[in-house]
Amino acid sequence: MPTSAPPKNRFERRRAETRQALVRAARQILAETGDTSASIQTIAERADVGFGSFYNHFESKTELFDAAVTDALEEFGQVIDERVEGLDDPAELVSAGLRLTARMADSHPELMRILRDRGLAQIHSERGLAPRARRDLERGIASGRFACTDSTTALSALGGTLLSLVALRLARPDLDGDESASDMAEMVLRMLGVPPDDARQVTQRPLPDLS
Repeated sequence: MPTSAPPKNRFERRRAETRQALVRAARQILAETGDTSASIQTIAERADVGFGSFYNHFESKTELFDAAVTDALEEFGQVIDERVEGLDDPAELVSAGLRLTARMADSHPELMRILRDRGLAQIHSERGLAPRARRDLERGIASGRFACTDSTTALSALGGTLLSLVALRLARPDLDGDESASDMAEMVLRMLGVPPDDARQVTQRPLPDLS
């Protein structure tokens, strides 16, 4: 999971561990049921921390579940970043992000279920994959690789496509996920103004392993 700077002493380490245990428990609940009505006692028990510890870190369950979504999205963004390191072409970055996301339905199912259920409200978030996608779109626009002119609109279209792809992969595990993702990535690149032959070539390039 995403980590910040290491705590400086034992007290801070234990405090950070308790907070992360609560966030991890909330993530599990979101992935399993999507139900945020679980009691604080239930969350604390799942996190294996004392009931009173909850209020040392969060003022409400809403704050905790918001933190859990943010944590999941940031991990998602980091996973993609690690796999696309070294790629410079904005079109290939967009394509790889979509295609790797489809594969994460198998390798990171908890993350993908949270993204499916909570991702719509996070398309323009300052955390997770959204700022990374905006960066790549803006680079593509500035370089002329993409024909669109508004990165915000492009991000909305890209985010909606990605969420639809996640929902499809989770609902239809019988489909060929790589093929579906490549087809959708090709459509997105053509929508962004990449020539059809170029878009097809980009979306057929080998992907890094997620394991």
